[in-house]
Amino acid sequence: MEAAYMQDGTQVHKGEDARLASFVGAISIADLVKTTLGPKGMDKILMKTSGHDQGVEVTNDGATILKSVFVDNAAAKVLIDIAKVQDEEVGDGTTSVTVLAGELLRQAENLVMLQRIHPQTIVAGWRLARQYAREALESHARNNSADAAAFRKDLVKIATTTLSSKLLTHEKDYFANLAVDAVLRLQGTGNLDYIQVLKRPGGQLRDSYLEEGFLLDKKIGVGQPKRIENAKILIANTPMDTDKIKIYGSRVRVDSINKVAEIEEAEKEKMRTKCQKIIDHGITVFINRQLIYNYPEQIFTEAGVVSIEHADFDGVERLAAVTGGEVTSTFDHPELVTLGECKVIEEVMIGEDKVLRFGGCKSGEAFTIVLRGASSHVLD
Repeated sequence: MEAAYMQDGTQVHKGEDARLASFVGAISIADLVKTTLGPKGMDKILMKTSGHDQGVEVTNDGATILKSVFVDNAAAKVLIDIAKVQDEEVGDGTTSVTVLAGELLRQAENLVMLQRIHPQTIVAGWRLARQYAREALESHARNNSADAAAFRKDLVKIATTTLSSKLLTHEKDYFANLAVDAVLRLQGTGNLDYIQVLKRPGGQLRDSYLEEGFLLDKKIGVGQPKRIENAKILIANTPMDTDKIKIYGSRVRVDSINKVAEIEEAEKEKMRTKCQKIIDHGITVFINRQLIYNYPEQIFTEAGVVSIEHADFDGVERLAAVTGGEVTSTFDHPELVTLGECKVIEEVMIGEDKVLRFGGCKSGEAFTIVLRGASSHVLD
């Protein structure tokens, strides 16, 4: 009867076959990541098989491994979803929850298949065990938030435990203190947008450090000052490349080269007007997510405004948060635009590269974790 409602090639598993398939799929996923667990855990080499991307990734992170695995087993997919939620909500313990769930199912397989215990009875036992486990943990929990020294010591222990299974396990004490310093500087706000992570290949792991202020991996425009104090910042996401004619599948017919020059001049006039509206905001720094072409950059330079182009989307959003500004795309009403503020913007050297440092940001909590390492694999 069911065949009448199903497409050709559809398979139906019922009863013992369905249970066995679910057990096998979920336990296989748990066994896949089990060897990466703990201080003695081993890395997995993941090789992409798509035609345009043949990259190789070496990791022992459970969430990364499970995201890369293609499965067609329903129970295995549920286990992968559990790991994804753990990664999004907590950020650690993805391998642990997968292995724990897999071992529970391994024991449940014996109870269901050999002892013929009903699955609902097993689930009721698990819920009862969860309740007792939670009560035991809560009875032993201690709150040291009132004691700054004890609270920091607890955080360092948590961070050290988290890093014990990672690649930098030999430097876990150093990076645990680095992570705790970063979190404590948030002063309880919990807004991780104020923490910028900048990866720079080269040097040793211990060369990593916590930098006061916000670092942006971009450069200041040509001929503009490299240090700005008491900056008024306009952060925008707007096209600044209309000073040239761009034709995509269109056709422009003119009867002389002078007409082409008139069109170019009209485009430049539009850009001049737009730049003047931006300058009229009373700013000293203009940061755009998109490109800034030579002509508008020249206008900003003549007006004494520093321009920074092509700041990536995450950088713009985070910069708006830490400077107290907002990302805007129209400039007709300056009174409605909130400008960002910081005490100083300057170029600093990290290794052999120059980056921009925003110091004394309006939020007062902005800082950057600069990671150094021998290769991009170590940094990731």
